[in-house]
Amino acid sequence: MSRPPDSLPAAPRGWLLPAGLTVAVLLLLIAVFWPTFYSMAAVWERSETFAHGYLIFPISAWLVWRMRGELALLQPQPDLRGLIVMALAGLGWLLADAGSVNVAAQAAFITLLIAAVWTLLGWQVFRALLFPLMFLFFAVPVGEFLIQPLMGVTADFTVAMLQFTGIPVYREGTFFSIPSGDWSVVEGCSGLRYLIASITLGVLYAYLTYRSWQRRLLFTLAAMVVPVFANSGRAYMIVMIAHLSDMKLALGVDHYIYGWVFFGIVMLLLFWIGSFWRQDEAPQSTRPAAAPQAAAGARGRPLWLAGTAVLLVASLWPVYAIWLNERPLPEMTALQVEPGGGWQPAAAFTRWTPHWVGADRQLRQSFAQAGNNVLLELNYYVTQRQDAELINSQNFMIRQKDPAWSNIGEKIADVTIGGASRQVRQAKLRGSDGQRLLVWQWNLIDQRPVVNDQIAKLVLATDRVQLKRDDGLSVLIATPYLEGEMDAAAATLARFAADMQKPIGRALDQINGQ
Repeated sequence: MSRPPDSLPAAPRGWLLPAGLTVAVLLLLIAVFWPTFYSMAAVWERSETFAHGYLIFPISAWLVWRMRGELALLQPQPDLRGLIVMALAGLGWLLADAGSVNVAAQAAFITLLIAAVWTLLGWQVFRALLFPLMFLFFAVPVGEFLIQPLMGVTADFTVAMLQFTGIPVYREGTFFSIPSGDWSVVEGCSGLRYLIASITLGVLYAYLTYRSWQRRLLFTLAAMVVPVFANSGRAYMIVMIAHLSDMKLALGVDHYIYGWVFFGIVMLLLFWIGSFWRQDEAPQSTRPAAAPQAAAGARGRPLWLAGTAVLLVASLWPVYAIWLNERPLPEMTALQVEPGGGWQPAAAFTRWTPHWVGADRQLRQSFAQAGNNVLLELNYYVTQRQDAELINSQNFMIRQKDPAWSNIGEKIADVTIGGASRQVRQAKLRGSDGQRLLVWQWNLIDQRPVVNDQIAKLVLATDRVQLKRDDGLSVLIATPYLEGEMDAAAATLARFAADMQKPIGRALDQINGQ
């Protein structure tokens, strides 16, 4: 690790005003975007997976401080090209805020901070500080979209290894049974916290230990791949310890202790192996000596103007967002659907209840026709706002570790409804009482079915920012099925969806006043 020189050139005196103004502007930007910054800190507080976020800003500041010798040779000069990036990041923040996509808003906020440094200190300084600035993105609590894929990888590996070692396994989705007991791969078993911790530490270690970008990239890739395989091995190890101990060990607290100890050993081995290729000597600096400095007043005027421009460009977006959020809600009528195709209202046939939150209007009704039962649940959101969104991480089929229901398979399925091919979100649920349900879910935006959450968020946020209607409807239908008779259940849902398509469309037109 290179050490800055003991004595610094006289140039740092020219840094007092630029550095002080930059710090002040960054603090003001945090104040302007405080709700976004606070939303990050709230996740750091409640989630062990992202608790490292508290350390990211101090680490970035330390990385900048250790470069002070190199920075002393540079002359900070405002660069207004950074305002273009700030404007684009502000627009991205506005769309993310309108769609209540906290992760995107937080990433846009970090981009605003980085672009502010570029604008105030100039391109040369920005390029020198590229890694410490980009490291700030690790403060954004992102990665939860990887939970389901990682759970699948863990389940696949564990089941394959159990079968390889001669232990019979019966599997349904992420649930599996072996002779000694039943197991399930839940969110905590996905290994996401291991992966994020490994990537964050790995990137920092690679930057401090290596000088060539090739070695840094290779070690970062290793920090991404190793924890995925390590977590899968951890899961298999825990199941085997419990199996061989007659379900006495690796359960309860032991389950987590063994996991973290195993992960710690793997990470120590990774860093130890990586140390064999470390590059301690820093490359010789080829930067020219600092140019003669202009008078303080001549330098200060463009710097103060740049700081004012940064604050003005950054403040436009929160002001507009506040105005959007203060608009009154549109008037709504009751949500009512007249059944079609011979379907008639019927008594409830299941105790399962979907978990959709914040809807402005909701309809839940069971229907029957020729001995077939279908549950219909509609959740209508007249406008998108925090905790009342069509697309929300709190909207799901069942919660993790539900005592009565298990989700044994969820995917995006291609189906045919009314002669037209469409996509739906399909889930297979199994109740503790033995009932099985086949569930289809999709969203209606401007009367068009949408399944992709990212597209739906973007459409709704764009409509909201442009002062267009940003209402949406979640359509969910479910019917019982017997094991091995999925096709009959799918046919029932397809027929019901086709018969109810026009009644649901009329109900949507009526509630939003068209």
